[in-house]
Amino acid sequence: MKTIITKAIKEMLLIRFHYDGGIRVVEPHCFGVSFKGNSVFRGFQTQGYSSTEKLGWKLFDLDKVENVEYLNEKFEEPRLGYRKNDKGMTRIFIQL
Repeated sequence: MKTIITKAIKEMLLIRFHYDGGIRVVEPHCFGVSFKGNSVFRGFQTQGYSSTEKLGWKLFDLDKVENVEYLNEKFEEPRLGYRKNDKGMTRIFIQL
């Protein structure tokens, strides 16, 4: 799973996956470790289910991600509002 997220960030590929009750489409921007010690990634959700009914910036716990797949669609640049060196992570493996 980590290699899928890493490749998606490197190649700026949209991904689709099941998470917390529904399917989501996300532009992944940063992958690392949370303060709780979980593998996480920050991404901008563009489509799909959201328990808050809001799309946008979210932090996803990799342990809750299922059936991740690349989409035949890329994003061209970091999404507006993206901040490098994510403060929600203690360690960063890769980021845009």
